[in-house]
Amino acid sequence: MRVFLAGIIQGSLQQTNIHNQDWREELRRIILQHHPQAEIYCHYQQHPRSITYDLPDILSTLEDGNRRAAQADVLLCYLPEASMGTAVEMYVAYKAGAVVLTITPMSSNWIVRAYSDRVFPDLQAFEQFLAGNGLESLLQSKSSQHSGPTHETSAGTD
Repeated sequence: MRVFLAGIIQGSLQQTNIHNQDWREELRRIILQHHPQAEIYCHYQQHPRSITYDLPDILSTLEDGNRRAAQADVLLCYLPEASMGTAVEMYVAYKAGAVVLTITPMSSNWIVRAYSDRVFPDLQAFEQFLAGNGLESLLQSKSSQHSGPTHETSAGTD
């Protein structure tokens, strides 16, 4: 199972700065605890200084990330606030048939609603989903229904 970690880096910051990226290690730990066979790809870890890139490198990095997101079995998004890059990754992963899981308080956001198979209000709800074999069920269900996401949310239901 190929998992692509997607989520906020710069978000709406107007300076050449980024949000704390500690969430990536926490998500990696949670995934591997429940799915030790998972191959986890983190684009930020491949490009930790990307905030300083010039336009040619920005474009090639974005294209590479979008390609990898489209090749993933699972796109796992962490969105404490909006992220334009993650929105694009969600779209390309969804169009390619990946399972898109989103951890966010923004459950009414159109992109989140349209392209997420499941939405979780926090890390604890996501971890409960994995502990309950939810990902296996969702992967199996999605592979047998080539018609798109189930549009389920776990906000307030778990």
